Amino acid sequence: VGAMTDFGPLLSNPKTALLGGAAQFGIFGSLVGAAALSQYTGMVDFTLKQSAAISIIGGADGPTSIFIASALAPELLGAIAVAAYSYMALVPVIQPPIMRALTNPEERKIVMKTTRKVNPLEKLIFPLVVIMMIALILPDAAPLMGAFALGNFAKESGVVDRLSNEMQNSLINIVTIFLGLGVGSKLQSDTFLVAESLGIMVIGLLAFSAGTAAGVLMGKLMNRFSKEPINPLIGAAGVSAVPMAARVVSKVGSEEKPGNILLMHAMGPNVAGVIGSAVAAGVLLSIFK
Repeated sequence: VGAMTDFGPLLSNPKTALLGGAAQFGIFGSLVGAAALSQYTGMVDFTLKQSAAISIIGGADGPTSIFIASALAPELLGAIAVAAYSYMALVPVIQPPIMRALTNPEERKIVMKTTRKVNPLEKLIFPLVVIMMIALILPDAAPLMGAFALGNFAKESGVVDRLSNEMQNSLINIVTIFLGLGVGSKLQSDTFLVAESLGIMVIGLLAFSAGTAAGVLMGKLMNRFSKEPINPLIGAAGVSAVPMAARVVSKVGSEEKPGNILLMHAMGPNVAGVIGSAVAAGVLLSIFK
């Protein structure tokens, strides 16, 4: 995934990282929600570790969800993976109504200024800086972020094109096949077709919706206080569904104002959301592991 990611939009407009951070509200909000649902309703019985594993669905990040579930709640791995990838696939269905409900037509028509051209050296250094900071501050998330940074570094270095192309094409397809088989093996009917699985799906939907809403609201706030106009729609791309969320943002923006291309602006918070979900995963691991 790192080999298919471009940090350029984030580096050219660093303040969009705030939108990626705001979208992680869905993760921590769903952690509280899952714990409260278990504590006060009696409908499901989730431990704090299981609640933490479920909450990462709010970031719409499939690999991170699997990583956390494997460490904290392997018995729920199948249900969590299905929920995470389902909501990633349903981004074009879930996000647009939330985006339109929280913004007015004038906000959706905002045209953002073209960002600066990023120096190739910046792109080369950035993944190294990110993994060093993660390793020092949140070592539990280092394996996850390290793999992401490795793929991106291979792409940006320009000296291992064969390996980079392999990561972006054949290797990711092979990994996807085995990942699907591995997750499918965890979906036995006696463990998947139960009330807890339905609870995971519901909590995941609410978490993903909350993350989208938080990103849009942060975009509205930034637009109010920023010297340069910011289209609040790009806040919805703060979830980690790369690049689907950014494409949805661009589509909604162009529907409201034809010719208004928001894709590259939305990629900034989208990439920041990937980093944010990895950081959130590290925080949860450090607390509950």
